[in-house]
Amino acid sequence: MSAWLSELGLVCSLGEGQAAVREALFGGAPSGVATSDFFSADRPLALGRVAGATPSLAHAATEFRSRNNGLLSLALAQLRPAVEAAIARHGPARVGIVLGTSTSGIGEAELAIDAQVKTGAFTPGYHYTQQELGSPARFLATTLGTRGPTSVISTACSSSAKALASAARWLEAGLVDAVVAGGSDSLCRFTIAGFSALESVAAERCNPMSRNRKGINIGEAATLFLVTREEGPVRLAGWGETSDAHHLSAPDPGGKGAAEAMRLALSRAQLGAKDIGYLNLHGTATPQNDAMEARAVEAVLGLDVPSSSTKPLTGHTLGAAGALEAALCWLTLTDGAGRLPPHWFDGERDPDLPPLHLVQAGQRGPVRAALSNSFAFGGSNAALALVRS
Repeated sequence: MSAWLSELGLVCSLGEGQAAVREALFGGAPSGVATSDFFSADRPLALGRVAGATPSLAHAATEFRSRNNGLLSLALAQLRPAVEAAIARHGPARVGIVLGTSTSGIGEAELAIDAQVKTGAFTPGYHYTQQELGSPARFLATTLGTRGPTSVISTACSSSAKALASAARWLEAGLVDAVVAGGSDSLCRFTIAGFSALESVAAERCNPMSRNRKGINIGEAATLFLVTREEGPVRLAGWGETSDAHHLSAPDPGGKGAAEAMRLALSRAQLGAKDIGYLNLHGTATPQNDAMEARAVEAVLGLDVPSSSTKPLTGHTLGAAGALEAALCWLTLTDGAGRLPPHWFDGERDPDLPPLHLVQAGQRGPVRAALSNSFAFGGSNAALALVRS
């Protein structure tokens, strides 16, 4: 049974909507990520921040008023007519929602705690339920009036890739007839301080697969797909999920779990390595992740598949990364000019890593199938195989 990614809405540091993101993704120079001291006054950092204001959520219940849900609103607006048509066709109980997130409303909690420390009172309108991890899915269900399964997955950087796999399984099991699936995460001091404590954050634009890589840029994004059984532009043909549980924050150096996730995705999609025309790397630009992933890619796909990390453009959007990067694969598969997302780095390859085929600016190629990798803390690995209709 097939799960089709029929409609797409997204917002990230590259822009809002398919046209804006597509133009920036295939552009002749890196954009998106920019230096800011908004979340770290003592240390300006390169961040993948969404420009402009998010919609007012004054009409929503207090528990749903967060930047995270504001970003979701921007993504939802782009495919809402199609979602509402699916609800009218199948009924509210037959439409599910499954999302990935890691921050939810933590940013609102930070502001409230700051105010409490300074004034003795939380900010007006703050309620602790704003940071509850289930808030994004319940917000969408309330907004749309759906009554199908409603779930949030929070497995760090694999969260929204696993959400898309869950959507496909729900359709396969007959639980629903359509699913709104994806993820959202918003920038906040909590994640920036946490990754800084791990010495994993680069002050400048991240540099994946370089001998000079120093760590990640953190970003924010929201991405939503309408997943259906009816044929659409792109099919979620396969997925692979593994858990190697090697270490709380460090990946298995050999990349065994990552490689197995890729193999499972290819097997379920009935694809071979030669069928993959583009690979979106997890590519965080941390020393251990890039080394592990390069070895896993060589073991499963070899060294000829055009590959790139798009995190120098979007930042690492954490719980939203899997869905966002699946969306960038979706844009690649549906690009009429056959363009591939460039791999932006300083050009100085790490000689200790397998020499992957990193996409150069302006490179094109026929892409019928793409693979997207998402590897998280605790060894939670996910890979998605997408095929153009």
